[in-house]
Amino acid sequence: MYPFTLTMVVALLVLSPAPPVPQAGSARTLVAVLAHADDESFAAPALARYAREGVQVYLLLATDGGQGTGMAAARGETVQAGQDLVRARTEEARCAADALGLKPPILLSFPDGKLGDYIGDRTLIVRLTQSIATELQRLRPDAIVTWGPEGGTGHPDHRIIGDIVTQLRRTGAPGVPERIFNIYLPVEAMRAMNPQRGEPPLTVADVSYATTRVAFKPEDLEAAARSLTCHKSQISDEVAQRVLATATKFWNGSVPFVPAFPTGPITSFFR
Repeated sequence: MYPFTLTMVVALLVLSPAPPVPQAGSARTLVAVLAHADDESFAAPALARYAREGVQVYLLLATDGGQGTGMAAARGETVQAGQDLVRARTEEARCAADALGLKPPILLSFPDGKLGDYIGDRTLIVRLTQSIATELQRLRPDAIVTWGPEGGTGHPDHRIIGDIVTQLRRTGAPGVPERIFNIYLPVEAMRAMNPQRGEPPLTVADVSYATTRVAFKPEDLEAAARSLTCHKSQISDEVAQRVLATATKFWNGSVPFVPAFPTGPITSFFR
């Protein structure tokens, strides 16, 4: 047995499942499984709506956010990566969850920007998968919101998180429902975030795939606006206003999502 294989086995053994979350009556549970604090922004009105209606809504965030300086750097600002940024983004995640009416965020604190670093740590992807699986088994959500294969902006961390959630469903992991919905990030939103950079090529799915639309009320949009301003280390007030205005116009009263799994039997590749 190779040394790194033994390490992975040990890592799995020590990650014992946490006790399940007690369900209050018939309340449903929705979990947004994401890579970073602020990833929830383009699902925020939908998350706020369900929380307002009594659904138990959780943010499950994989990384510590400690390398999240890209958007600030694109604006010509200086943000130091490291533990100070980790602490700031932890507070920002809590602020955003509170603004949306969600449960306190669940922070797995894996290294930001390195979820796919197989050479640097060959056990990381196994430990990350097990950590997500353990939390989903504990929470037993009725539905999940996560990133799709393009990762919204193309970010590798986003892609990996969405892939892991899909993988867990396909392997029959306990507590992982079939109702998994991918966040749809329109090209207009990427232009609003970074006008000088524009959108990455070939990352925006055609909107025809976004067949799920979750309607929201004005108070849900207001909650989304408050949550967006929580992410001070990542987005300025001016950019937040521009992004929210763009998203609001695109949403037009309902947030689009792409279902991760098709419904109904398919008997042919070609019809």
